Amino acid sequence: MTVMTKRRSPKRRARAGPSPSTGMTRAEQVRLAQRMETIGRLSSGLAHDFNNLLTAILGQCDLLLRRLPEGEPARKGIEEIRTAGERAAGLTRQLLAYSRRQVLKPRVIDLNASVTSMVPMLRRLIGETIDLNPTLQTDLGRVEADPSQVEQIIMNLVVNARDSMPHGGRVVVETSNADLDETFAKRHVPTRPGSYVMLAVSDTGTGMNKATLARIFEPFFTTKQLGKGTGLGLATVYGIVKQSDGYIWVYSEPGMGSTFKIYLPRVDAEVSLEDARETPPPLPSGSETVLLVEDDRTVRMLAGEMLRMNGYTVLQARDGREALDLVRRHGQPIHLLLTDVVMPEMSGRQLATGVADIQPGIRVLYMSGYTDGVIAHHGVLDAGVAYLQKPFTADFLARKVREVLDARAGCRPAGPAKEG
Repeated sequence: MTVMTKRRSPKRRARAGPSPSTGMTRAEQVRLAQRMETIGRLSSGLAHDFNNLLTAILGQCDLLLRRLPEGEPARKGIEEIRTAGERAAGLTRQLLAYSRRQVLKPRVIDLNASVTSMVPMLRRLIGETIDLNPTLQTDLGRVEADPSQVEQIIMNLVVNARDSMPHGGRVVVETSNADLDETFAKRHVPTRPGSYVMLAVSDTGTGMNKATLARIFEPFFTTKQLGKGTGLGLATVYGIVKQSDGYIWVYSEPGMGSTFKIYLPRVDAEVSLEDARETPPPLPSGSETVLLVEDDRTVRMLAGEMLRMNGYTVLQARDGREALDLVRRHGQPIHLLLTDVVMPEMSGRQLATGVADIQPGIRVLYMSGYTDGVIAHHGVLDAGVAYLQKPFTADFLARKVREVLDARAGCRPAGPAKEG
């Protein structure tokens, strides 16, 4: 990521290129990248801690709503608490997006189709005083990205453009093929040469000075009035683009509007078909024995109650040593180990290995406030093991537990990852 400024005529503002004399130096770009990386690590840790708290809040709401009959006055208040909790969970997802720690579901897509499908909604979003002008290249290449995250990028950038034009103006959403050469890459560190698809959002708004440009992708940084914005919109865009192996460049100056240009790698493949949307099956239950290991007491008690409500026998432990002692004393088959990944003294991975020595063939489901991507990236778990992301609802926990217990023979084992 970098930010650039360049003086140019208003008519050509959206197509202006970077200027080495007025843009950031390479040293400034490196310092900015290091600061963004540090903020990303902090954001990821905050999201992990908040996800533990939100698991308790949302889970207790689910349990209370199950117990209260329809028409009970208290249900309304509980539903409002759950709605607020879901909004908070959305904020933690944005923090994970910024730190490139969220789970993406990429597939080959057509950016033109993404933009076109969003135009009616975007026009309602920006209001009648702002013109929306899609400028889409007809023979556009394809990209491999998460469709919902691409829509998030477009919406956040258009909303940002709208907010910069309180008295009206024009927003241009542009797509084009872009072949970036060595010269471009040298002037746009750390861009790599290659074939890309460009998505640009330009506005005729107030523009930004260099000090603002240097901070626009930081979480919680905002130039809006108190209560008017979270400061996570552009931070989310930055995280999604970087996690999608893309680049984002910003061109702006006061009074001249802004242009955000995103470059995503072009791929030679056909557009994937939309996944068929099916009605979710009834909530599954079971009678197996589950060993639940979680160092956070609130989450442990909550998850245990959720499992018991679905018919399971639940054994609970607060850490790995207590869990191993329990397994040795229990003496009966334990069908599933549900364990937190990061715990004091013994990790979930180490615990799974120890339990498997006592009860060979036991299935394992890991859970954490971090995403499976960051856990795998740091070598805590192998990629692809059964994983439950916090915060989770009672329904999602029930379905995930049943899925792991019912995994067919011959599929990737849900058990402990190999050491080493």
